[in-house]
Amino acid sequence: MADCIFCQIVEGKLPSKKVYEDEYVYAFHDISPAAPTHILVIPKKHIPTIMDLEEEDQMLAGKVMAAIQKIAKEYHLDEKGFRIVNNVGKEGGQTVYHIHFHLLGGRTLTWPPG
Repeated sequence: MADCIFCQIVEGKLPSKKVYEDEYVYAFHDISPAAPTHILVIPKKHIPTIMDLEEEDQMLAGKVMAAIQKIAKEYHLDEKGFRIVNNVGKEGGQTVYHIHFHLLGGRTLTWPPG
């Protein structure tokens, strides 16, 4: 989508600090980190929310989770723990309507988060 900021990042039209990319997934540092490690992991395919996933997207969702696992290991988050957050809709805190997962770590994370 032309007006989606994450699609523009994937297309190279907007800058990002990339940490991972493959055929299906793109990951980059959040510009407003909420933890020492705060990486956004997105599918390259534009899908607004997790509620918009279709049966044909099951493989893609698995690729996103596999990328999160690889990144967590690369950043040594798997050693002490981390959090994966996906906000859905306005009341869920979603501000960019392109599915994305926040990978947070590098400090003790408290609960509830907000």
